[in-house]
Amino acid sequence: MEKSEKIALQAIIVAFVIFGIKLIAAILTGSIALKAEAFHTLTDFIASLTVYAGVKIAKRKTKSFPYGLYKIENLISVVISLFVLFTGYEIALEAIKSEQTEVKNSVVGVMILLVVVVISYFFSKYEKRIGKEMNSPILIADADHGYIDVLSNIIVMISILLSTLGYHLDKIATLIVVIFIVKTGVGILINGIKVLLDASVDYETLSKTEKIILNAAQVIEINQLMGRNSGRFKFIEANIVIKTHNLDKAHLIVDKIENQIKEEIVGIDHVLIHYEPVQKEETIYVIPLTEEKNEICSHFGEAPWFMFITFKTGEKIAKQVEIIVNPFIHEEKGKGISVAEFLVKKGIDILIVKKDFASKGPAYVFSDSNVEVILSDDKTPETAMVNLGLSYEIEL
Repeated sequence: MEKSEKIALQAIIVAFVIFGIKLIAAILTGSIALKAEAFHTLTDFIASLTVYAGVKIAKRKTKSFPYGLYKIENLISVVISLFVLFTGYEIALEAIKSEQTEVKNSVVGVMILLVVVVISYFFSKYEKRIGKEMNSPILIADADHGYIDVLSNIIVMISILLSTLGYHLDKIATLIVVIFIVKTGVGILINGIKVLLDASVDYETLSKTEKIILNAAQVIEINQLMGRNSGRFKFIEANIVIKTHNLDKAHLIVDKIENQIKEEIVGIDHVLIHYEPVQKEETIYVIPLTEEKNEICSHFGEAPWFMFITFKTGEKIAKQVEIIVNPFIHEEKGKGISVAEFLVKKGIDILIVKKDFASKGPAYVFSDSNVEVILSDDKTPETAMVNLGLSYEIEL
């Protein structure tokens, strides 16, 4: 039996015991408010049965419901809210129609309510903590309902105490209880309906998802990012542009991102990422340069400068040439990987180097990002470009 099922079963037992205690107290004291509270708890017992049924059913998947029956939890949360609102109505009706009577055995009534308050408070606190851990809306809704019971019990207890002093506020206490009940019922109802109508997931979840996706070096941009709740779980869907035309590599990139989202964000059941290859109008070549900026540097990570040469797709003469300082030139460790990641973020397509990488790290970074690495024995950038059938005529 799952933890959520155990909590739901415990809630049934607690609600039934409290109902019995309150009913006895209502008979002994003759309090209208306490009688209303007893029947309020009876609806709690029915609601708890509904919670248990919802938790049992929600996790199942069938051919007709391949995404699971998670929304059963939200549907039942709505049912609970209707129970709560109906209870408020019944209690208000009882207070308005009945005549004010003197409360008997006040001390007994207060002692019984005190026991009920302690039980309800600590169980609701426990249930809400577990509900948040499991991201279960049905347990959270039931716990919130329990907190309202605590508040209403305290108000009834105060009214009984005041009755011993000659202040008969039983009806007023009852109507105050109704206000708390209606507030909770409306809140649960709104939250349940929002999920049933596929309202977006919270901003924090979407923000974390966006960060994870954009941190992938191969991702150029996110065209669309959506999410919805389904019971205690969340479903994420994104449309991204990635820098590769290789379908196998694209699948690996997307799978890696989807798995990372599931690992780092609690409550994610399903992630669906649609991807499309980047359609570039330009091609960017990069060449590491020596200190004098006129020769190709033999050591990729140690190069003080990098020449960026941009071509319009299909053209042979560069439209732009730019020389950028190596921001990691003074780093002691991981210099090659840091430089590789820096260049990838700049959106380069082709890197020209004099020799292969001594460290495999940069090679993996460029391979994952679909950056082509060309080995060249040429001494100068001009010669290397000419041998590739390209040239640049812009003065630096």
